[in-house]
Amino acid sequence: MTFRNGADARQASVEAPDAGRSLTDTSINPATGLATGYLNRFNEAIMLLDMLSNGPEFRDDFLAWKPMSYRKHFRPSHFKTRDMAIAAYDQADPNVRNTLDTLAVTMTIVLAATRAAMDDADRRPETVAALAGNAIGWPKPLIARAGAIINGESVGENAPTPQDVVDKLMKR
Repeated sequence: MTFRNGADARQASVEAPDAGRSLTDTSINPATGLATGYLNRFNEAIMLLDMLSNGPEFRDDFLAWKPMSYRKHFRPSHFKTRDMAIAAYDQADPNVRNTLDTLAVTMTIVLAATRAAMDDADRRPETVAALAGNAIGWPKPLIARAGAIINGESVGENAPTPQDVVDKLMKR
């Protein structure tokens, strides 16, 4: 991948408090400029849904889950190279970054709709469990796709779009 400024990712050193540190010294993928740490936000929601499908005691934890953009996720984090992660994201190939952002928005829509339904539900344990069980399978393939994008899988013409993934899920 080539960053927007034309620098090769393998040689890129993004300005950050860790001046002199290159992307290859971090958990940021040097080929894409993206970090899988962002997916932890969505994996947390999936884990809560999984626990909710077996029992309602985690409902309030799931309802408290908040979506965040890539930048907002890293700003308050304790990730040592968070400033570098944000700077690398800003310099990443716009097509790759937009694909990741589209996947994140799609996952957020699914999870927010689940939260809204769960918040409006009659709060019976079996209703909460059913909502969680039904929703858990929707974001999983999106998270897998986002991970592949972060790890450098092609964003070519043959790659499924987030809408393709959602359409496939809806046909189940």
